[in-house]
Amino acid sequence: MSYLDNIFFAILLILGVGYFTLNVKKIIRNIKLGRDINRSDNPSQRWKNMAMIALGQSKMVKRPVSGILHIIVYVGFVIINIEMLEIIIDGLFGTHRVFGFMGGFYDVLIGFFEILAALVLVAAIIFYARRNFIKLKRFIHSDLKGWPKSDANYVLYFEVVLMTLFLLMNAADYHLQNVSGGFMDFHQVGAFPVSQYIASIFDGMPNGTVYIVERAAWWLHIIGVLIFLNYLYFSKHLHILLAFPNTYFADLNPKGKFDNLESVTNEVKLMMDPNADPFAAAPVDADAVPSKFGASDVQDLNWVQLMNAYTCTECGRCTSSCPANITGKKLSPRKIMMDTRDRLVEVGNNIDANKGVFVPDNKTLLNDYITPEELWACTSCNACVEECPVNISPLSIIMDMRRYLVMEQSAAPMSLNAMMTNVENNGAPWQYSQQDRLNWKNEN
Repeated sequence: MSYLDNIFFAILLILGVGYFTLNVKKIIRNIKLGRDINRSDNPSQRWKNMAMIALGQSKMVKRPVSGILHIIVYVGFVIINIEMLEIIIDGLFGTHRVFGFMGGFYDVLIGFFEILAALVLVAAIIFYARRNFIKLKRFIHSDLKGWPKSDANYVLYFEVVLMTLFLLMNAADYHLQNVSGGFMDFHQVGAFPVSQYIASIFDGMPNGTVYIVERAAWWLHIIGVLIFLNYLYFSKHLHILLAFPNTYFADLNPKGKFDNLESVTNEVKLMMDPNADPFAAAPVDADAVPSKFGASDVQDLNWVQLMNAYTCTECGRCTSSCPANITGKKLSPRKIMMDTRDRLVEVGNNIDANKGVFVPDNKTLLNDYITPEELWACTSCNACVEECPVNISPLSIIMDMRRYLVMEQSAAPMSLNAMMTNVENNGAPWQYSQQDRLNWKNEN
């Protein structure tokens, strides 16, 4: 490789990693638009969750077929890219298989990479068939029309192309390593349990042509990896990075336990304090913006909920387990997360277009993206939270938006308004006074 190649490689690497870094900063900025929330408690349990769920994929295998296939793709994607370190060094310094000095250990590594690459190819093809030919119900849902469906297929295309280029590169390398008398600096190194069978396509082909194939596959592989790295920002596949912090910062409270609004809690405590002066006005900061009850837009959600939205991989396990969705209601927990992410991206683009300041656009997450009908269809059963393989909680967003509808707009359904009126007047959900509540026992 000439110095010109080294320079071009360095420029390509800097541009690819630099653009990715800029996009990561945008994601972090967008997530920080959410309200602050403390998730630093019980670090040992949080590390355990991250190890078991994000790294160990423990919740994926609850559905064995997709779970095992996902583990193959996940492990293959992570481990095979360890070789990227060697490719980067070779590209910057013009070396060839610089780690070959490790001898037998290097043989084991390359052999393992190749077997994983073949398994990833098989898994990606099966995933493609499940989405496009078998058409599992959760993959043909109305949530996935348009870009979400294309995005899922693009990810699979990337994986197939990258693994194919990896094996083709190794096959050409293996052929050149075994040229009688040697060829350039292609000395025998590495084990190729899969690509050695592909190498037969180069039999009878001029060595110069095989070398061109090897170089083309090498360059296309590294360019493809950098393109895919930057595609993550626009893709649901961002979860391969965010699954780790998402599982670490997940809510550790028992499912079904809801948080109380601090402002309401303080008012109740004041009302129940026998020493409090009921006529004393609480100190008011004239410059303070009154806090909102619940959430109507992404800025009202907390930063963990916004990270949840970016982490969602649109697998649909939540929606396929949602009793409201199963019975034909409009609610889809997957759509709740997709809508939250879409709105957050829109807000982020607004900030970018206005030099770091959000300019009101007369749109909100509530109504413009998510309708009250969807929110009130939720039974708060936590099935979506239980099913999510990376501990995302669509329910927390639903409840915060419901809270806004009730406490800010008094826009609860009539049945709930009647119940709350009865609680206020009668101390119970029923429309009978306390004195009449036991009258039924006198009926014959």
